[in-house]
This record gives sequence, structure tokens and C-alpha cells, in this order.
Amino acid sequence: MNKVYHRIEKIAGNVITIKADLVKYGELAVVSSGFGTSLANVIRLEHDNVSLQVFTGSRGIATDAKVRFLGNPMQTAFSESLLGRIFNGIGIPRDKGPAIKDNMTDIGGPSVNPAKRIIPRNMVRTGIPMIDVFNTLVESQKLPIFSVAGEPYNELLARIALQAEVDVIILGGMGLKHDDYLYFRDTLEEYGALSRSVMFVHTAADPTVECLMVPDVCLAVAEKFALKNKRALVLLTDMTNFADAMKEIAITMEQIPSNRGYPGDLYSQLASRYEKAVDFDGNGSITILAVTTMPGDDVTHPVPDNTGYITEGQFYLRNARIEPFGSLSRLKQLVNGTTREDHRQIMNTMIQLYANYKETLEKQSMGFRMSDWDSKLLKYGGRFENELMDLSVNIPLEQALDLCWTILADCFEPAEAGLPTKLIDRFWPSKG
Repeated sequence: MNKVYHRIEKIAGNVITIKADLVKYGELAVVSSGFGTSLANVIRLEHDNVSLQVFTGSRGIATDAKVRFLGNPMQTAFSESLLGRIFNGIGIPRDKGPAIKDNMTDIGGPSVNPAKRIIPRNMVRTGIPMIDVFNTLVESQKLPIFSVAGEPYNELLARIALQAEVDVIILGGMGLKHDDYLYFRDTLEEYGALSRSVMFVHTAADPTVECLMVPDVCLAVAEKFALKNKRALVLLTDMTNFADAMKEIAITMEQIPSNRGYPGDLYSQLASRYEKAVDFDGNGSITILAVTTMPGDDVTHPVPDNTGYITEGQFYLRNARIEPFGSLSRLKQLVNGTTREDHRQIMNTMIQLYANYKETLEKQSMGFRMSDWDSKLLKYGGRFENELMDLSVNIPLEQALDLCWTILADCFEPAEAGLPTKLIDRFWPSKG
């Protein structure tokens, strides 16, 4: 029988402090008062002072409330029945369906032993040319989507959820507006992707502590699916809201702040989540795409800055497009040499010519006379942006590569493209 404590020493915000012994960090407790019961979890241990974050808030909790520790950390259920379901940040159904309590598993465990990992080797196809052709997503990769408020990053995640060639989609929302939550739900349901998806959604109106639980719950479920030989894609939005929730709790706990008020362990907290990305030897994989909004479009902000040290590249979403400059998949070379023999060459050539197009735009804006080559670049750049960069474009990789050749042939002569002769002889479209 777990011991029950009857005295709360301190209440600050949604954090309560009691004196207790033999308690573990992250352990769950039930707080009972005249207003009912609520779960809480241990977020700080200092000698016999134990601080707990109350999930539903501390309003109505008196100093004589009862606190009973459960002896285990936060857990989530796992079964195939999760597919098609929508839950809040701590696993309580949002969709009015039955609660699932099968195979309860701890969340927030350690990342996978490196000896059990294998080198990533499989492409995750998305149907988005700016990803598939130019910054290929690889199974077990961890990539952030750097953006600013107002950009369609949630729409991009929804498209990836619909089109990615994986077995399971696990969507984690943190601080979502209710409209965004409904957008994800309705889009996945309308296009038939909800049946292979699990959603854990924390809205801006929900308790802050639930926001902190979302990545851990998503990744714990993803790990279970991966161990059943499933390719799991975890989509998280928005990790800046996750970091802000950490910041809010740290302020409540009167911790000494670090850069811009964020806690000093921000890097470790982010890394412990991102490092769950893995390709299991003999089993499935976990791939992570996580939106990170940059306040003021400042990439040196602590959240994107720390993220960049952990992850394997990034996508920059600006002006409703994935930018070719700055966006990077550091693992793409592991797979794009095995897709089609022209993939790497066409990728490099298209980006180089697009860079030349940008320089031509600057010359044009300053009133320089345009040469025939400049005119070709202007035509090329317009087609590149409209037919490849536009996020509404949805075509398979091979078709996207063929489109690249078509654009080149429409704008340049074969000798001007700078491609190997053997590739030109094989792929250059014939006139007429």
C-alpha cells in the first residue's frame, strides 16, 4: 500500500510541494481534495522536499489535501486499437471513444542502445518534390521544420501524414489552436489516413503539464510500433510551445534561468526526445519531423539554436515554400544514390541554376541589362518555383525527376545544363 501524505507545504502556480521520502523523479501521484482528484507528477526532488506538477491545476487544492504516490512514472497504453483514435496529452480520449488500458508502458525512457541501431538506408517518400528530390527524408532521421507564425507548417505536416510511405503516423500537437486540431482531425479523416494514425493533442486551453507529456507519449507509442516491425513517423508541432511550457514551469519553480529565460537543461530535454529516432536492427523504425517556430524569424533563438545541434539537418519553411537554401537533409546521400542514377546530378544542377536565377533577379532589380543567359535563367526560375517549390505539387519521385529534365530542356540547351553526357543522352527529353 502506497503511503498517503496529508500536508502540502507550498502551492505555487500549478506546482505543489510536500515532504516525502522514497519518491522517484517523474513518479505519478494522485492529489485528492474537496474539489475531486487529479494526477500529478514529480518534477523536482530536493532532500525530502518533493515538488509535483498538478495536471489540472492547483485551484481548489487546500494544504490538507491528500497526496498518494503510485510508485510508477507516467504511462501510456499500447495496442493496435490506438490506430484511428485521438487523445489528449496524457492519453485520455478526446474522440469520445473508450479508454485503452492495454499493455501500459512507461514514457520518457532512455533512448535506444546504439548497438541495436543500424545505419539509415531507406527513403521515406512524401510526394513533395522539395523533400523527395532535394532534401530526401530518410527512415530514422530526426528533422525540424523551422518556420515562423503564420506559415502553413501544420498544413505541410498534414500533407506528409497523408502521403508519407510509412506504416503508422503518430501526430503530437502542443499548444494547438482548436482550429488547428480540427484541421488535422478532419483532414486525416476525410482522406482516409486517420485509420493508420494516432493523435495526441494538447490545445492552448489545456493544462501546461500535458504539453510536456505529448512528445514522450508519442515516442513511447512509436517505439512499441517500431518493435512490431512497423515504420513509424512521428510528427510534432510545435516544439517551441513545448520549450515554453518548460520555461513556465521553471519560472514557477524559481529555477535560475539561462538564455532568454529558458531552463539550463533545454538542450538535454530536447535531445532526449529527438534521440528516440532509430532504425532497429531486424525491426521497424522511428522517424521524427518536428515543427519549431522561430520567434521573430530568429534562428539564434534558444529553441531552434539548440535544435540545430541535435538534429540531422532542417527544413526552412518561408513564404509557404520549403526553401532550397538553408534546408538540408544530412542523411540524403545515404539513399539518393540508390533511387535513380540521375538523382544526385539533377539535384545539384537544379539548385545551382536556381542560385544563378536569384543572382539574375538582383541584377534585374538594379536595372542591369539582361543577356540571353539571364533571360533563360528567369524563365527557369519561374518554372522551378511554380512546378517544384509550390507545396501544392504532389508527384512521385520519378515523375519529379522527369519534370526536372523537362524544365531544363524547356529553358536551356543540353550543353548549358552542365550535366554528364551519359545522363543527357539517356534522360534529356527529345524535341517534339
